[in-house]
Amino acid sequence: MAQSRSLPAGDVMRAGMMLLSEGVPYRKIQEMLDTTAPTISRWKERFRAHGIAGLIEERHPGQKPSVRTPKLQARILAAVKNGPNDGSTHWSCRKLASRFGVSKDTVQRILTQADVRPHRLERYLASDDPDFENKAADVIGLYLAPPQHAAVFCVDEKTAIQALDRLDPVLPLSLGRLERHGFEYRRNGTLSLYAALDVKTGKVQGKTAERHTSAAFIDFLEQLVSSCKTRQEIHIILDDLSATKRPKSQRFSSETPT
Repeated sequence: MAQSRSLPAGDVMRAGMMLLSEGVPYRKIQEMLDTTAPTISRWKERFRAHGIAGLIEERHPGQKPSVRTPKLQARILAAVKNGPNDGSTHWSCRKLASRFGVSKDTVQRILTQADVRPHRLERYLASDDPDFENKAADVIGLYLAPPQHAAVFCVDEKTAIQALDRLDPVLPLSLGRLERHGFEYRRNGTLSLYAALDVKTGKVQGKTAERHTSAAFIDFLEQLVSSCKTRQEIHIILDDLSATKRPKSQRFSSETPT
């Protein structure tokens, strides 16, 4: 009594019970109906408990479908815009799903469709300089199209760099083991770093100093100038470093020939 695998599950169950009633062993029924012994045992227990009704194929409705209605989308987006009221800083998909009684996947689809990303943050800086746009245009122009025979440097600083030394030796990596550093360290003070990027060549010049002073900054600028050709036009792009505002730095920029 071979059965086709295309039969509905209910028909397969009833066929299995008929074979059992005829004394056909489990192994033979498994081969004929392409099933497993635990499944046959489950059919048998259902037949003993409920009779023929237990062999009716069960329907599994699954999860209740959630509909992304315009009203639901508007409510979720409004909540994201206003922020949570439980003291947390940002909404999460799971928190929104719990708030509106939908799945987190539904919330994620709504946010993706609206291109809303509450987990991300961008920063901006507004300048109070009335001539900011003109200065920014000059700087961008130097980056995009530097003068042909000029030297263009972008200068920045990093202050208070800790010079640390490990008290214990560093254990190198080996098979199955990561490189390991000792937990304790010794402080050797701090250093200030000045660096300049040559916009045209991509080379970087640097200098370290024990203290962050205008004198150390001027020494670094003199190093840059000495690396340029005689009478060459030099452009130095800076942010508002404290050392650049000192009188010595102002005099250097106005007195240095180009």
